[in-house]
Amino acid sequence: MFRFGPKVLTRFLTRRFFASFFLVMLIICGVIYAVTFVERLSSNPTALETMMDAWIRLLEYIPMFLPLAVFMGTLLAFYNLTRSSELIITSGTGLSPFQIARPFLFGAFVIGAVAATLVNPYSVNLSTSNLTNHQLKLIDGAIWLRESSENSNLTIRAKEIKMPNNKDIIFYNVTILSQDGDFKLQERITATQATLSNNGIDIQKASIIGSDGISRNGNRHIDTKLTPQTVLDRYLQPDQISFWKLPEFIKKMDSIGVSTRGHLMQLWTLLFLPLNMIAMVILGIAFAQTKQRRNYSFGIKFSLGILTCFALYFITNLFNALGNTGALPPLISIIAPQIIIIAGACMFITSFDTI
Repeated sequence: MFRFGPKVLTRFLTRRFFASFFLVMLIICGVIYAVTFVERLSSNPTALETMMDAWIRLLEYIPMFLPLAVFMGTLLAFYNLTRSSELIITSGTGLSPFQIARPFLFGAFVIGAVAATLVNPYSVNLSTSNLTNHQLKLIDGAIWLRESSENSNLTIRAKEIKMPNNKDIIFYNVTILSQDGDFKLQERITATQATLSNNGIDIQKASIIGSDGISRNGNRHIDTKLTPQTVLDRYLQPDQISFWKLPEFIKKMDSIGVSTRGHLMQLWTLLFLPLNMIAMVILGIAFAQTKQRRNYSFGIKFSLGILTCFALYFITNLFNALGNTGALPPLISIIAPQIIIIAGACMFITSFDTI
């Protein structure tokens, strides 16, 4: 029967884990936020907008440093328990390292689940509500959109894109080519700005060259099936789609024959994020093992642990690259590094505990 142990002890260890984790997160987030704020200060007109921009960037960085924060929080919690001899007392109750680790594992699962189901959708909503060309896949340094039908073809090229009101998309330095069904040029439109809404494309102060080669200036409205939502669906990167919308999005893209390997990788990454957090907790416990009550070499173990995390980060990226290229199935490329970490750390904990 799976038991956590005495409720008082479970609550005590859980509080210690979350306290250490949030302390580490506060330090890491504070440093990243401060650096990002200073970096983005010149790109925004006011300090308030810079603060919001830095907050959005910080949320985008969370998946990158969250495993490291969980590892460091676990190591810090065990260090404090060892220094105060509380870990010795806990072990004296007859609990094995794996039984002591259960509250930590439960806490890691909660952190991973919250990050995938709440933090990710919130971050995606903020980043797409102020859409820029950083969120889109660029081709030749520009955004390209195309709509084809039996009697017409529409091609749009823009250098920059923004979605300031979360409804309409504004293209900057835009060129629009309107062609018939045989790809014969009908109009070439260039403008500083064009707005795409659910009602079509509206262009102010456009330079229009018709099929007769005569140039004229004026406003122009183009009826199109393109909408802001279809642009988001087609061209957003996988990490810019909410966890809750990914399954439906993948199903939709599969139905029209579009490759969804990158989106599957993102879905499996978020789905197994709790397992990733659990793997980092077990790794932290492995590095925290010691039989010394005093002179605990925390600095050395902490440094070795950080180096190990960076090595695992590159290994994880290698598996992700294999998954993105099709050398490995997406599910295997996501789970394999986590299973390797858990197996290796558990072997070390078991062998250390039996010495």
